[in-house]
Amino acid sequence: MERKHQIGRKNGSWNCLLLLLILLIFTVVCINLVLYVYLEHAYVSTGFSHGDPNVCPQGYFKIGAMKNCSPWLTCEGLEKEVRKLKLVGEGAVKKVYLSEWKEMKVALSHLTVPSLQADFLHGLRMLKSLQSRHVVTLVGYCEDNKSILTEYHPLGSLKNLDATFNLPKYQYLNTWQNRLELAIDYVSIIGYLHSSPLGVLVMCDSNDLDKVLSQYLLTSDFRLVANDLDALPLVDREKGRLVKCGPREITGDFIAPEQLWPYGPDVEFNNDLMPPYDEKTDIWKIPAVTDYLLGHVEGSDIVRFHLFDIHTECKKENPAMRPSAQTILDTYRRVLALLLKELSNSKEML
Repeated sequence: MERKHQIGRKNGSWNCLLLLLILLIFTVVCINLVLYVYLEHAYVSTGFSHGDPNVCPQGYFKIGAMKNCSPWLTCEGLEKEVRKLKLVGEGAVKKVYLSEWKEMKVALSHLTVPSLQADFLHGLRMLKSLQSRHVVTLVGYCEDNKSILTEYHPLGSLKNLDATFNLPKYQYLNTWQNRLELAIDYVSIIGYLHSSPLGVLVMCDSNDLDKVLSQYLLTSDFRLVANDLDALPLVDREKGRLVKCGPREITGDFIAPEQLWPYGPDVEFNNDLMPPYDEKTDIWKIPAVTDYLLGHVEGSDIVRFHLFDIHTECKKENPAMRPSAQTILDTYRRVLALLLKELSNSKEML
């Protein structure tokens, strides 16, 4: 009798365990189903390739439908072969004209303020030295009349991102995956500048979000390239060289703490007393730029959740404690791979 009672209790325990196991499996399936429906609705593949294009050798370029690389245009080429169409942009240093070269659209920039010639020529030097998939393609230049010719990107600067995604023909691309890939492009560019062939370069034209966004162009295949390189000072730790982004006081919540005047409002700003800083100012700004790039599409809150820890690291008061751009880039790529894997696993479960 007692043996039967023990067997009954044992069977009851197994039944409870079996019931708990069934409930656990059911819960996992439900969670995966919800995740699948959520991400499946938010994710649309673009089919765009984000790999490295065939970059031409130094001194050569290839744009549009060109099959072969051509030498950069000289002053003579710019004068005889380029037809100016209309003004499409104007900044503190230059005016930009939509132009045409051999039936291909190009952007022709002219220096407008002679006193800013040094900035203009610095930007040209950066363009020549940093040609890569991260930087707009240089087509030609003429130092005599202070002109630069680059590839034209009709979607314009990153400031137009939301307006572009709102266009009917691009609405299907407005997904968490595509927006995260734009953030990956952005951090890739910052990483390239921090490990460039010239050394560690700091993106100084970045005192507010609008200014940052204006430095980058959105290509027709929804990639980012750096465009405005007029303010890229060099950090050289071996020589003890740090940077200051201009001689005037910088204010606002967007900039890094070390860029703020450290002696309080009662002490008048003096650039000679302002401590210099390094490339970690760019790291501080990455979370704000990425937040803009992610927008408010379905799935973006999941991405933000996964990026929370690395973005917290970016906002550390001590610049030395912030991660490198490469570390952030690796994290972004892992998050993208993780979310896509979860999406794939959810499909398999169904």
